[in-house]
Amino acid sequence: MRIARLITLVLTAVLALIVPVQSRSQVAVGISVQIGPPALPVYEQPICPGDGYIWTPGYWGYGDEGYFWVPGTWVLAPVGMLWTPGYWGWQDDAYLWYPGYWGPTVGFYGGIFYGFGYVGTGYEGGYWNQGAFYYNRSVNNVSNVTNVYNKTVVNNITVNNVSYNGGPGGVTARPTAAEQAAVRVPHTPPTSVQVQHERTAATNRSQLASVNHGKPGVAATVRPTEFAAKGAVSAKAAAPYNPEPPKSPNQPKNMNKPGNPAAESNPEKTNPRQPMSPRGENPAGNANPPADMKRQEEQQKAQQKQNQEQQRMEEKQQQEMQKQQQKGADQKRQQQMEQQHQQQMEQQNQQQLNQQQQQRMEQQHQQQPRQTEQKNSQEQQKEQKKPQQKPQQEEKKE
Repeated sequence: MRIARLITLVLTAVLALIVPVQSRSQVAVGISVQIGPPALPVYEQPICPGDGYIWTPGYWGYGDEGYFWVPGTWVLAPVGMLWTPGYWGWQDDAYLWYPGYWGPTVGFYGGIFYGFGYVGTGYEGGYWNQGAFYYNRSVNNVSNVTNVYNKTVVNNITVNNVSYNGGPGGVTARPTAAEQAAVRVPHTPPTSVQVQHERTAATNRSQLASVNHGKPGVAATVRPTEFAAKGAVSAKAAAPYNPEPPKSPNQPKNMNKPGNPAAESNPEKTNPRQPMSPRGENPAGNANPPADMKRQEEQQKAQQKQNQEQQRMEEKQQQEMQKQQQKGADQKRQQQMEQQHQQQMEQQNQQQLNQQQQQRMEQQHQQQPRQTEQKNSQEQQKEQKKPQQKPQQEEKKE
């Protein structure tokens, strides 16, 4: 028994070493489906609700009744973090789901053109600068945010609305060196509101591809879970959709299964690739129901713990956002005070100049009468001297 366990551990370690970096970093646990997702529907982006929100594009999730559309939405982002969208990838004769995550840089998302700044690689929709997010108006629907700029985005790939990487008709993009490096840095999983957003979509039958035929009624929302709120938009054009083939009698009812068992044996603390879609049921014929129930209870406890951690993280992020906003307000007040002080100094200087000019004018005004008096006095003296000189001249003549 011990020897068998030792062999199992050794094989697990070897598999963990030979699995590619991308698989170990990105595919912790995924969802495996036998048929690819529909094409991405075409829709308009709702207006951004305010500063600090980042656009997260819509995607096809998978549940008990097949594919369902998770609307794109604006999410209040962790300060300094960018969103790497999830994507479907063809691997081991199945389509696996690679969930999205938050990180300081944008990683690989299958080369899928989601639009609105997500052009297949990187993100052209904006950037962080000193705790504030700056929005590119050329790809975002923004009108009530503070920091904006304009930058033309050139698309270097063909936009065909394909929603998966690899496999028949899939996108052939591969991760760049920068994208491979991005998966190694610490990541943050989707926030609790993002998780709830997907769950809301999963329970809405109108979002099922089998019902809407690739044209969901709610393609995008202003905020997460606000499917019926003002600003929600529907798809503009139906995407081609191939319904799933009938299931064989030996095929489990739920197609969800772990996407990468090898990576499950070596989880990381800050693993960004935790699944947002619910796990599937165990295949029929499982001979150990008590163990399954125990495992489900453990999964529920782990999920509850994760949700609590996410809530604490969101509260901390909101506090940081408030601090940044307060800091910005303090800086603005400081600038206003400095401007007021500068204006006061300028007014004082102007008043001093005016006073000096007034004093000079008064001095000139005071000097003018004196000069006039002196001039008059001199003229009077001259007049007085003239009569005296005339009699003297007459005496000389006599």
